[in-house]
Amino acid sequence: MTAREASQSRQKKALITGSGRNIGKAIALALAAEGIDIILNGSTDQAALENVAYQIRDMGRDATIAMADIGDRSALDAMISQIKDDIGDVDILVNNAAIRPKANFLDMAEADWDQVMNVDYQAAVLLSRAFLPDMIKHQWGRVINFSGMNSQRGYAGASAVAVAKHAVWGLTKALATEFAGDGITVNIIAPGIFPPEDMSAAMAASFTAQAKANPTGTLGQHDDIAGMVSYLVSDKGRYVNGQMLQINGGAVNQF
Repeated sequence: MTAREASQSRQKKALITGSGRNIGKAIALALAAEGIDIILNGSTDQAALENVAYQIRDMGRDATIAMADIGDRSALDAMISQIKDDIGDVDILVNNAAIRPKANFLDMAEADWDQVMNVDYQAAVLLSRAFLPDMIKHQWGRVINFSGMNSQRGYAGASAVAVAKHAVWGLTKALATEFAGDGITVNIIAPGIFPPEDMSAAMAASFTAQAKANPTGTLGQHDDIAGMVSYLVSDKGRYVNGQMLQINGGAVNQF
């Protein structure tokens, strides 16, 4: 039996950064429903992660919490070591966590710029370097990165985010080409506007207005993203590689 054939019967494990709420939470629950064990990550709200872990375990799947600020190199390295020592190989890496501070280019502090690069881009590099060897060993793997509709546009007041997300797009294409022969696919998802789980009345009014401007007249739901991730992880998604998948109801066509 080849490594690739053996991988089909292995119990797969997925690491999802930023998985305590919203899109990351939806992805974690969707993959658990597909029979995948989940490694949850967040930087501050352990209670939220515990809630997601409870739901995953209720499905009969394993759930492990790996608390870490992935923008902090020492914390990220410690998390990687924890996963390798306590859990083992990672088959699916979902680089979902991101920060999106708003500041004009000339006003943004260098430390704030660097933090965006560390969380939104460099963490994806370091996590990929850490876990791609696991995927190569088993001749199967999935890496799913995240961009954003607005990041492609390069809107004012968020230049650091746009730069970081363009870098992740370049990383996605390069890794997709380099590791395709190892049974690994690497793709990037660009969500449109997805309301958070918790929001103020003012935020809700803003999202209502944005929904009216969308070609569909609606905004996305977190499960729309989770469904795409489930597809990419499945055998049906095996031939999708190096692609940016736009999930925005057609809003990107209005640029």
